[in-house]
Amino acid sequence: MSLPSEDSASALTHPAAQPEYNPQERALLLKLAHEAIRARLEEREIFAASHSAHLSQPRGVFTTIYWRKSLRGCVGYPLAVVPLYRAVIETAREAAFADPRFHPVKIEEIPDLRVSLSVLSPLMPISADEVEVGRHGLMISDGLRRGLLLPQVPVEHGWDRVTFLEQTCKKASLPLDAWRHGARIEAFSAEVFGDEVSHKG
Repeated sequence: MSLPSEDSASALTHPAAQPEYNPQERALLLKLAHEAIRARLEEREIFAASHSAHLSQPRGVFTTIYWRKSLRGCVGYPLAVVPLYRAVIETAREAAFADPRFHPVKIEEIPDLRVSLSVLSPLMPISADEVEVGRHGLMISDGLRRGLLLPQVPVEHGWDRVTFLEQTCKKASLPLDAWRHGARIEAFSAEVFGDEVSHKG
């Protein structure tokens, strides 16, 4: 993966006010997520036709599922490995049926399921002092161990910058202070939208 240019680094620190995905694109991606879950329950394949060039760009994405406002599953691709529309389909299925923290979604839960998507910008190296809570998501890695937390996580938990760094290390099964001792710190932004959520994170 090539490192971002200075322009892309600046964009991460000062993201554009306008969202990257318009209302129609957001609605389509959310529809694909819901359809992917229903199709699995009905034991059929989802028809994934080719989409616009924009939605066909490889992007990292996390799909979070809620049932009656309670977390029901969250799975994502931190790296851009497949087209965005395909990544949404695959992560929605994984969040609904393969998140080890929860039992698989059942057909009777469908009417009360809500989906939130977090589309990630490319990862870029960042120093610990540059991390901004509420703006940056983090990936911290050392060797084969890596942990990722989305930008909204420290806000939801009321963490400061140091706690955010420590908790990302914990997610990677690294010592809490690994970020001070050579672990690689990378940041990203996320455009977050969903059935009941629509904002730039």
